[in-house]
Amino acid sequence: MSYTVLLVDDEPHVLDGLQRALRKEPYLILTATSAEIALEILRTRAVDLVVSDYEMPGMHGTAFLAQVQQEFPEIMLFMLTGKATPEIAVQAINDGAISHFFTKPCDMVALTFTIKQTLHQRTAMPAARRLRSKGKCQATPLEHASS
Repeated sequence: MSYTVLLVDDEPHVLDGLQRALRKEPYLILTATSAEIALEILRTRAVDLVVSDYEMPGMHGTAFLAQVQQEFPEIMLFMLTGKATPEIAVQAINDGAISHFFTKPCDMVALTFTIKQTLHQRTAMPAARRLRSKGKCQATPLEHASS
């Protein structure tokens, strides 16, 4: 299965580094240099995961990811920041419903591994729900039969 990952950062060299780190993965990588451009992409393309910088002109990453969560709740969200404070981390988690928080400079191996694991979990979740639902349907007749 192929996934689409959107990288959002106002610094082109950061986007280049992230793309290089993910080049061996079977992902379609999209990039945006602002939250506004990223929202345009999200409204026209299916995206599985977004990695966003925190401090960007126009709209902070927390506000951007909160909007993404509101409009596209199925997308997995990561925050990447050079200004890691406990307040920013809590705000990002509370406002943007992010699943992972990384600081710059980022360990690219850890980021790549976490993206891979998150996307695999995302794929497994609907299958697990279907199996659980099927198990409940099959368990009901057995419960009535023993009464």
